[in-house]
Amino acid sequence: MLPDGTYAAWFKTPLGQGTGIAHVQDGKIGGGDSIMSYSGSCEVDGDRFTAIITTKRHTEGHATVFGADELTMKLEGTCDGKIARYVGTAEQVPGVLLEGTLILSEQSVTAPEPTAPPPTFNPHRLPKLPKRSR
Repeated sequence: MLPDGTYAAWFKTPLGQGTGIAHVQDGKIGGGDSIMSYSGSCEVDGDRFTAIITTKRHTEGHATVFGADELTMKLEGTCDGKIARYVGTAEQVPGVLLEGTLILSEQSVTAPEPTAPPPTFNPHRLPKLPKRSR
C-alpha cells in the first residue's frame, strides 16, 4: 500500500538523475524539485500502485532526466511499508526508462504540553556542604 504522506523522491534515467519531494493524498500526487513541478493521480491495489504524472518546468536551469520539459509519465511500482520503488516511461520520449524510489517522511514528534507549571527554583533549599576548617 502507498500511504498518504510526503515522500523524498529519487529518480534516474540513462540521461541523468534527480531528487525531489512528492505528496500523496487521497489518490492525488503533487510535488516538485528545483526546476520542475509534478501533478497527477495514482491508484493503489495492495502493495502495487500505478500513477499518471504530468510535469511542467517552473524555473530555468539544467536539463531534465528525460531531456524534455513538459511530459506525461506512466509509473508502475510497489510499496512495502515506507519505501516505494517504481519504473516509468514518458510518451513524449519513447524508449527512455525512468527508475525511482520514494521514501515516506516521518512525522516529527512534538514534546507533550506540561500538565503543571515547573517548580520554583529556591537556592536556599539546596543541601548545605559541611564547613571545612582551614
